[in-house]
Amino acid sequence: MAATDENLQVADDAAPPGTTPPEEPPGPAPVPRPGMPRWLPRAMVLALALIACFQLGSWAFHQITGLLINVLIAFFLALAVEPAVSWMSARGLRRGLATGLVFFAVMIACAGFVVLMGSMLAGQIVDMVEDFPKYLDQVISWVNQTFHTELNRVEVQDSLLHSDWLQKYVQNSATGVLDVSGQVLGGLFQLLTIALFSFYFAADGPRLRRALCSVLPPAKQAEVLRAWEIAVDKTGGYLYSRGLMALISGIAHYILLQALGVPYAPVLAVWVGLVSQFIPTIGTYLAGALPMLIAFTVDPWYALWVLIFVVVYQQFENYMLQPKLTAKTVDIHPAVAFGSVIVGTALLGAVGALIAIPAVATLQAFLGAYVKRYDVTDDPRVHGHRRRGGATVLARARRALRGPNEPNSEGQ
Repeated sequence: MAATDENLQVADDAAPPGTTPPEEPPGPAPVPRPGMPRWLPRAMVLALALIACFQLGSWAFHQITGLLINVLIAFFLALAVEPAVSWMSARGLRRGLATGLVFFAVMIACAGFVVLMGSMLAGQIVDMVEDFPKYLDQVISWVNQTFHTELNRVEVQDSLLHSDWLQKYVQNSATGVLDVSGQVLGGLFQLLTIALFSFYFAADGPRLRRALCSVLPPAKQAEVLRAWEIAVDKTGGYLYSRGLMALISGIAHYILLQALGVPYAPVLAVWVGLVSQFIPTIGTYLAGALPMLIAFTVDPWYALWVLIFVVVYQQFENYMLQPKLTAKTVDIHPAVAFGSVIVGTALLGAVGALIAIPAVATLQAFLGAYVKRYDVTDDPRVHGHRRRGGATVLARARRALRGPNEPNSEGQ
């Protein structure tokens, strides 16, 4: 080994200057160590950031859902009063003042309705309290005659006043006064919010349209303005047609109630007209329940007559009155209207039920301009007439089921 090292050293010393010694053969390549990719930390941070943003957005959306619903109601109310405001502003009245006059008239009408209903309910409650002993005597006498008992009104009153369930009910009612007060204040604040947004949407309608169109190209601006105009026409037409039907319904029910001698006939007529028209689907039944109850206190047969009249008038309204009044304003099929009310109720509750029909009518009218229609062929099947070939196919099927050897009804 020593000699070999010396020979290599001598060879290196003997190499001419300026030359490099020969390179040694490369050894085995180093094995790479497993490690984390560089993109993985960034991807993890991005995924966590997206999840955090989604959770924050979902929380914020659930927090402001009530406000968004109020804004939606206010927008449709502004669309409903837009024709009246535009008509007044076109005749020289400032738009803000015209909007204020329209809202003032609506507030006066609502306040008058609430006052009339409150006076009617208060009068009915006073009458019921005054006549309670008489009603109780009638019930006790009927029970004594039917079940052969010996009940006394004084004993029944004492047992009711000193019963445990009555005391618990009074205590629960006393503790729930604050909850009811909070709900009333919340409802008033919600009404104030809707009224303010509706006023600003109606008064600043042109400014709002300009602000919306300023961020869109000219081609899209025309489509937005067209959709806005259709929404105004359909919503206003729906409201005014419903108002006219409410007036006709109120007059018809007032004549009936006045003829029967039912008390508070004007208030009940207003109640029937408004509730039956502006509460979809179940409004008719809610509207007819109160007059029936008041008529029952006068005479049970009067309640039956009111029920019959409500049912008959509802059929007259559905098949005769409503199609003529809403043909040019809403123009929506009754089945589509019913389905839209169900979907709106499932999505937004009572608010969805109120705005479902004008919203669907607006969407239908807007999309109708982009749907290409063709002339319908004169095929009898279009009119519901079946072709005779269907009977031949049915006869062949019957012969196949009977078999080739069995005679058929035609003697073949």
